[in-house]
Amino acid sequence: MPVFITLEGTEGVGKSTALTYIQGYLAQHQVPFVTTREPGGTPLAEKIRTLLLTKDAEPMSSTAELLLMFAARAQHLAQVIQPALASGQWVLCDRFTDATYAYQGGGRGLRQADIGLLETLVQGELRPTLTLWLDAPVELGLSRAAARQQLDRFEQEKAVFFDKVRAVYQQRAEAEPKRYRRIDASLSIEEVQDQIHAVLARFLSVRTL
Repeated sequence: MPVFITLEGTEGVGKSTALTYIQGYLAQHQVPFVTTREPGGTPLAEKIRTLLLTKDAEPMSSTAELLLMFAARAQHLAQVIQPALASGQWVLCDRFTDATYAYQGGGRGLRQADIGLLETLVQGELRPTLTLWLDAPVELGLSRAAARQQLDRFEQEKAVFFDKVRAVYQQRAEAEPKRYRRIDASLSIEEVQDQIHAVLARFLSVRTL
């Protein structure tokens, strides 16, 4: 049965490194999969991603940001995610709607109920099968992000913004313990990978019974 795995977390928690590790794990176990990301994943959605991440002279309203996120997601679902799942492939996605609840709901202060309405409109009943939440103290993540590259529009936000984002991830993890798995991303790369390996090994064993 097709599986939809998402990676979530605030800035600088090592999602890209974790994604590469998971790709290798799935390939080693001969699991057919596609890797994608949000916002983005299709040519049109990537254009929307550029709008969302690039700091412009015109400030973007929080509502416009939210609607652009779901516009990109609708295209992504139609062109990539749903066809892959329908063909029997697993989907591995860097961020999905949990990020919208965290960033636009927690960080921007938009109503969770409004996000839920858009989630139902765009996704129907589709939800991730497994979500790996890479969690680390905000200050640590931001210091890693700052040392890595030029900061995008979201990465330039203050620590208080990301504290709110992290709090929503925590709330969602507590509300959906069967789907969420918290990974302590403050540890070394090897220790993070050990945690991911343990989660995937258990998950894969259950799926193949």
